[in-house]
Amino acid sequence: MAYGSEPVPMALAHRGGAALAPENTLAAFGLATTLGFRYLETDVRLTADGQLVCFHDATLDRVTDGCGPVRRRSLAALRGVRVRGGEPVPTLAEALEAFPAAHFTIDLKDRAGVGPLVEVLRRNDFRHRVCVAGAWDGVLSAVRREVPGVRTALGWRSLSALVSASRTGARPSLRLATGEFAHVPLRLGGVPVFVERLVEGAHSIGVRVVVWTVDEPGAMHRVLEAGVDGVITDRTDLLREVLVARGQWVPIPAATEARTPAAAP
Repeated sequence: MAYGSEPVPMALAHRGGAALAPENTLAAFGLATTLGFRYLETDVRLTADGQLVCFHDATLDRVTDGCGPVRRRSLAALRGVRVRGGEPVPTLAEALEAFPAAHFTIDLKDRAGVGPLVEVLRRNDFRHRVCVAGAWDGVLSAVRREVPGVRTALGWRSLSALVSASRTGARPSLRLATGEFAHVPLRLGGVPVFVERLVEGAHSIGVRVVVWTVDEPGAMHRVLEAGVDGVITDRTDLLREVLVARGQWVPIPAATEARTPAAAP
């Protein structure tokens, strides 16, 4: 099943479900799939030797027992680092291989990671299981050019224009439809970003709307009532309950099991 092919709203586990397990780890992705989540969101960072790892911050300090920039560590050096005291930092390829029935939204943090990402997506035809997001328009355009058929979200510039159009009531230009999805924050800091009429505008140019990061049931119901196509959450347990109550929950097959990936070089 290709990324985004379900007729119901997509439920996405933010960093694997960061409220329930150490973020961006195989343990988090495994728990999310056990709960029934087909869609896993992860950030990727580039190591000193050009490997892509599942990690959000530019530095190791916040969530690991290490310190300093991820970019200055080789993958071999990162193998000794533990997230929240116990979980290793996986590579993107390891995560994709470990959960073959899952789809991944990949938030690309480093512009220099385009080449390594292209290499990973071409491997085993991973391109059909992912959506690349979290980057500027030119970066995502380069990924689409190098990996035909891969899905992407709108780049930051196109997304900003879409949000601006929704605030003024203007019809968005078809030129903004540079990707299949618009990943719209619920709010940035204390400022609301998502507005209900954004969905109508995005749908009018063939773009589906995914809202992040939505962790309260009331807010989940509100954005789903507005017609969003997906919700990204840290609280995978709560989003599942909401979707079950609304009759919109389609879990990943229960027989799906994680594979043990071969270690990357």
